[in-house]
Amino acid sequence: MKIFLEILLLFTFIFTMSSCDDMYDVPTPVNLPTTPGESGYMYVLSEGLFNMNNSMLSRIDFDNGTLTSDFFLSQNKRGLGDTGNDMKRYGSKLWIVVNVSSQVEVLDVKTGISIKRIPFFNAGNVARQPRFITFYGNKAYVCSFDGTVARIDTTSLAIEAVTTAGRNPDGITAVNGKLYVSNSGGLDLPNYDNTVSVIDLASFKELKKITVGMNPFKLEFDSQGDVYVVSRGNNSTIKSAWCRINSKTDEVVQTFDNLPVVNFTIHNDTAYMYNYDFVKSTYWIRTFDCKTEQLISDNFITDSTTLERPFSITVNPSNGNVYLTDARNYTVKGDLLCFNRNGKLLYKIASIGLNPNSVVVIRTPNP
Repeated sequence: MKIFLEILLLFTFIFTMSSCDDMYDVPTPVNLPTTPGESGYMYVLSEGLFNMNNSMLSRIDFDNGTLTSDFFLSQNKRGLGDTGNDMKRYGSKLWIVVNVSSQVEVLDVKTGISIKRIPFFNAGNVARQPRFITFYGNKAYVCSFDGTVARIDTTSLAIEAVTTAGRNPDGITAVNGKLYVSNSGGLDLPNYDNTVSVIDLASFKELKKITVGMNPFKLEFDSQGDVYVVSRGNNSTIKSAWCRINSKTDEVVQTFDNLPVVNFTIHNDTAYMYNYDFVKSTYWIRTFDCKTEQLISDNFITDSTTLERPFSITVNPSNGNVYLTDARNYTVKGDLLCFNRNGKLLYKIASIGLNPNSVVVIRTPNP
């Protein structure tokens, strides 16, 4: 009898494991708190934890007042992968860069259904580890930790070409017919890089490298074509820094020594920025005028709202609302906080995902 029971248990285990690919705990939408002034829907990407294969895409439906915590799983009946680093919308598609899985997911922006999963591996089948994405002239450009930038046609979704940048690219933007790629050297710490590669889009070749601060990361440009660059330092003895590159001359024209920015976004020539001090566990959130090159406010938040660890910042282009995500301690689900343009909290969605790092707002009825 004992042998029979052991065989039966073994068979049950094997059957369960062989069937698990068809069994999914599909998330059920839950009700949102009140979200004044919002319409359409929003995607929130949470990167999860490194090597835990738990990235998650959530969808907030403002019109129906619901939140689907793992919308990608719900729509595609599979997980998103390991460490989703970036998400952007281009036309009718939503693009998600999944770093450790070395994939770029392209979704239908309305339904969240995967159109194509683009693998990022070199000829030797070694993972390129894509990090961030930008768009220019119906092409997508993805920088990867292996020192490359790939060009993808946004219609065929085929990788057309790959070019070389610097060590461990960790940010990318495109303006004035050129790509600007931050070379972090982050996989070789403490021997960080300190350059930005300038790549001509017509030839898809590097024109030059611009020296900036240690461990460059996020880049964005304003209406004048100036490219602003965050350099994160080493999170201890060397603080983060922020500088401005003139995209006509491709030279650093200004370094803001009093603004140790960790992350930022630019909307209508206003930079919304934050700092987090890993030694002191303190932060600030400020606004900056990209035309006058002067601070607008030392403290964007004008009520008593506090965060633990800011992790991303996004502006809604239709109503000017500002979304901050809070990673808390990086090991529990973080929050999404929405402020109006005057820095007053409108609402908070707690436990939106583990390390939420990207927000994309989709307006209706013209998504």
